[in-house]
Amino acid sequence: MSQPSVKVDEFTVAGMVFVIAGGLVAAATGPLNWSKGSWLSAFMVLVCGVALIAIGIAQQHSTEPVPRRTRLVQLGGWLLANGLVAVGALVDIAALTAIGSILLLAILLLTAWVGLNLVRTRHAWAYVYVAILLVLAISAPIGMALSVR
Repeated sequence: MSQPSVKVDEFTVAGMVFVIAGGLVAAATGPLNWSKGSWLSAFMVLVCGVALIAIGIAQQHSTEPVPRRTRLVQLGGWLLANGLVAVGALVDIAALTAIGSILLLAILLLTAWVGLNLVRTRHAWAYVYVAILLVLAISAPIGMALSVR
């Protein structure tokens, strides 16, 4: 039985950059005594990076190719949304975090819509895809609520 192939695309590259950057933030957090560094590192690695890689890989296994324009909207929205969340949290501006979280929810809805055909296949990737989208969709409002504290 052959293993599914994974291509290096804009989603996996961006995700890998976030994972590496998040690791660098983690390495600098202690020496710089940066109180929000640990949170930022985890956010960059898990939400910005790993989730984006998983979504990109899942979409590569979709039964129908995702249109290039849709992929650009997804990726651009992902980058903007997570940038707003991170900056809002780091500078304590709850409105930025909220706007980023709402945009992230919109991008997650688009991503779920794009992935409907993948879910119908009932492959392992489909379940990983759905689980990641659900965790992110649930965590976005929780993050918004925590950011106003």
